[in-house]
This record gives sequence, structure tokens and C-alpha cells, in this order.
Amino acid sequence: MATAGGPVWGAASADLNATLLEWPAGRGPAEHVNEQRDVLYVVLAGSVTLTEDGEPRELRAGEATIVDKGVRRALVAGPGGARYLTAHIRRGGLEIKRL
Repeated sequence: MATAGGPVWGAASADLNATLLEWPAGRGPAEHVNEQRDVLYVVLAGSVTLTEDGEPRELRAGEATIVDKGVRRALVAGPGGARYLTAHIRRGGLEIKRL
């Protein structure tokens, strides 16, 4: 597994974003909320603890789940690290908003 952690591959089509991520044990993306998209998580290797709105659950290799938009989430790799894929409807480019 990656030592620093994070994305190792990504692809996008007109409709879909997909990202492969690897995290060492005890690491993962910070808690956040995706307000725009439901996200599919597929654990490919290792395990993760996925916490949704304060409720943790473990996902192991071969398991998948969808996290609904608007749900506060955090993910931490298990003792052997983790490799997982995320997929969601493609986001548009970043926009600069003028105040």
C-alpha cells in the first residue's frame, strides 16, 4: 500500500469520475461532506472503517457501499492498509465566484 496515502489513479468520462486510492494503516481522508454527489466506495484490498454521520462500520475487500450526498463521512484504513475505488457522477470544473 502507499506510504503517504491518497489517489494513485483516476479517470473521467463525460458522465463519471472514478478514483483509486491507497492508504496505510490508520490513515485516510479527513471527515468531509459531499453536498453534490452520492459516492460509491468499493474496497479492493485491506479494510476500512467508514464513519457516516458519526456511525462507524467496517468494510473489507470485496465489499461496497454508497454514501448519500449530504452525509458527513470519514474513512480510516485498517491494520493492513487499504486500496479502494470511488465513483460518482462527474463534477463540473471549479468555478470562481465573485463577491
